[in-house]
Amino acid sequence: MTELGGSQISSLMEVLPGIAQVLRSPVADAIVNLIRAACRVREFDLADAEEMLRYAVRRNLMGAEESERVLAEARAIVTRRAERAAEREHPKPLVKPKPKARAKPKATLKTRHGKPQPNRRNNHSPRKRR
Repeated sequence: MTELGGSQISSLMEVLPGIAQVLRSPVADAIVNLIRAACRVREFDLADAEEMLRYAVRRNLMGAEESERVLAEARAIVTRRAERAAEREHPKPLVKPKPKARAKPKATLKTRHGKPQPNRRNNHSPRKRR
């Protein structure tokens, strides 16, 4: 069986566009996905974060305890965001206050000078009528 050289692999990847996704490592996929999520091009996927943390533990870049703490923190944040999104989709019904009754204005007549004068029909003056 012959082994593929570097130039043969790159020409094979040019000919078959989907093969690059199959040959690429899961860590590389996680890096790309996390970068896209940071740029808000795609949604954050917790599986990508898990893959990156496992890689860091395998390479002794961080301890397993620290990895678990970071992963638990990420899970809590994702859960809170999902709850907030659900609340936004189904908002609580607002209780509308009852409208206040409007007071009716008193009936007044205006003279030529713009001063209000009480309505004469309701006014009982003490003067005698002739």
